Amino acid sequence: MTKPLISIIAGARPNFMKVAPIIRELSNRRDRFDWELVHTGQHYDRDMSDVFFEELEIPKPNYYLDAGGGSHAEQTAKIMVRYEEVCLKSHPRLVLVVGDVNSTLACSIVAKKLQIEVAHVEAGLRSGDMHMPEEINRMVTDSITDYFFVTEPSGMDNLRKEGKPEASLFFVGHVMIDNLFHQLEKLKKSDLTQFGTQSLKASLGQYGIVTLHRPSNVDSPESLANILGVLGEISARLPLIFAVHPRTAQNMQKFGIEIPSTIHRTPPLPYMEFLNLWSESSVIFTDSGGIQEESTALGIPCVTLRENTERPVTVTEGTNVLVGSDKERIREETLAILGGKRRGQRRRPALWDGKAAIRIVDELQRLLG
Repeated sequence: MTKPLISIIAGARPNFMKVAPIIRELSNRRDRFDWELVHTGQHYDRDMSDVFFEELEIPKPNYYLDAGGGSHAEQTAKIMVRYEEVCLKSHPRLVLVVGDVNSTLACSIVAKKLQIEVAHVEAGLRSGDMHMPEEINRMVTDSITDYFFVTEPSGMDNLRKEGKPEASLFFVGHVMIDNLFHQLEKLKKSDLTQFGTQSLKASLGQYGIVTLHRPSNVDSPESLANILGVLGEISARLPLIFAVHPRTAQNMQKFGIEIPSTIHRTPPLPYMEFLNLWSESSVIFTDSGGIQEESTALGIPCVTLRENTERPVTVTEGTNVLVGSDKERIREETLAILGGKRRGQRRRPALWDGKAAIRIVDELQRLLG
């Protein structure tokens, strides 16, 4: 009997981190599945070299679509046209998408138009903020998905409210946490002197981490200056390391905004090097999504520079707090953390145990068997 072919979609660095545990588990069951990896090229990243794929223990993609940049519409359209060619060539039984990027949306639409089943990993997350392109991607993808693999209880609640059939919902935990635990074990056996930031880390002792890239924070000179100003104040008490996103760097230059001298600036870092930094930090300041979850898994306080989150379990059970871009709220929450009043180490969410990929592949084996 022919083994079912699963087409796995990734378009940006976090996508590859999420598919890596699934690919490792699928590779353990070669007698049951065939699979192919499609890199849409949504985010061009020169750090996605052979070393990047070796770190994640996944082979180089079977297909590279080279979608590149452009507006949301242009990028989505290019991915759709090029992925349709892949589907017509390889005839997958199921298309597996992760997260909420344009590639997730584009490949889901192509699959459904060709009558191919879709599985969405990290399904059901909702921020309620329709100004976020990711929210639109999440909602549209879930509207045409066949199998929903869910990371937290809010995702199950959202999908039920949207009328999804119970038999298609699977609460499995989070593959991002699978990958985190896997890479931390590798990090313990690594030569840390290979990382250019290791000497900085050693010299600082205690420190905080900053990541900042969301348009609402970095596309406005007032908002960007406001956030960097209060982080400068905080860095006088706790040294901060700021891995500067290209978008943020470009806007700082355009607006004539300088990073305070007390904040240590680095370029975007390779995955393992950045993990080596943030996993031992005292606090994280971010407007990203995944690190809210990863910091919760390790019990590290996270100050999220947003008014909402599609990952509410990180606030209700984890170590995350939402502060927006308000200087007083940022200052107040940080002082509470540094004063030991809002320390981390709250309970880890259910099923965030490093075995989500096993549960996903178990269900795929049942569904496609």
